[in-house]
Amino acid sequence: MKSIVQTGPKDVDVTERQMPDPDDDQVVIKVHSTGVCGSDVHAFQYHNGFEWVALPRIMGHEYSGEITAIGGDVSQFSVGDRVVEDPTRRCGVCFQCRNGQENVCQDFSIKGMHRDGSYAEFTCAAATNLHLVPDDVPLQHAAIAEPLSVAARAVLTRSALTAGDTALVEGPGPIGLLTAAIADSMGASVLLSGLEPDADYRLPLANDLGIETIDLGRRELDSAASAFTDDIGFDVVFDATGHRSGVEIAAEQVRKGGQILIVGIPGEPSGIKMAPVVRGEIDIDTSYGSLWQNFRQALSLIEESVIEPEQIIDTSFSIDDPETAFTTFLEAQTTKPVFTFPE
Repeated sequence: MKSIVQTGPKDVDVTERQMPDPDDDQVVIKVHSTGVCGSDVHAFQYHNGFEWVALPRIMGHEYSGEITAIGGDVSQFSVGDRVVEDPTRRCGVCFQCRNGQENVCQDFSIKGMHRDGSYAEFTCAAATNLHLVPDDVPLQHAAIAEPLSVAARAVLTRSALTAGDTALVEGPGPIGLLTAAIADSMGASVLLSGLEPDADYRLPLANDLGIETIDLGRRELDSAASAFTDDIGFDVVFDATGHRSGVEIAAEQVRKGGQILIVGIPGEPSGIKMAPVVRGEIDIDTSYGSLWQNFRQALSLIEESVIEPEQIIDTSFSIDDPETAFTTFLEAQTTKPVFTFPE
């Protein structure tokens, strides 16, 4: 089967791999569409904490497809079912798993990093990690269910955002854009911020979705935020930058009594000044990954056309030239590349 295999830093091969053979609790899925995630791109660069990934490795973890074979113990799914996979396996026995916090399991593994992933014509998945795709949702659209579930958890589960609130979303990458789109759909007033490299593709894409944006390379945030919030500050600031400055700026822009919700993972310690945070009784919270219900929310958002994937995904990249998708993503000239395998 055709597979995209990382063999070294910034080195990937499109090669033939052996067909997967499912365990008794697994199914085999013919991959239809599979997305490029920010973590995939960091793994491609093989830095910023991704050097632990054992190579060679079939990459990828965001995908949709159709079941072609089932293991002997699988009864809840059938050949022909259209599915998406939650790519994180949890141990089920640690304190967090038993405490309803499986997304921060002590012994988790992620598809495409700890084990071979979805950048292949076929992949194996545990049946317990699968979700059926609604009949009227195209598989190409369902491929963004995983990042959408992460955004759904951030907005719908972890944040205090309600209709009529003001929200600043920092970072117009995939998670930031989807976070802004969900917050906007709730009736919040949303401002999505980006830097100069985002001005060509990512910020215009958000504008096309009806989300107000600001290019911080051309416009000063303080005055824009003041006008946007009537000098009060944002009720909620979502930091999806993955950079230390995101949290620092969030602390400056959130209102007293407001909330900072960190979704991106900064690679460096933050220099945030804590005295104003304490005196303003500002909540600093985090959101990591997603849970079962967040996948259901994501698929429902797509099914009900609350989120329009065809406006977000970029299918212009070929599985025969994955490097172009990765480098274009790094240059902020795309937001959500999606590879589609031939039927």
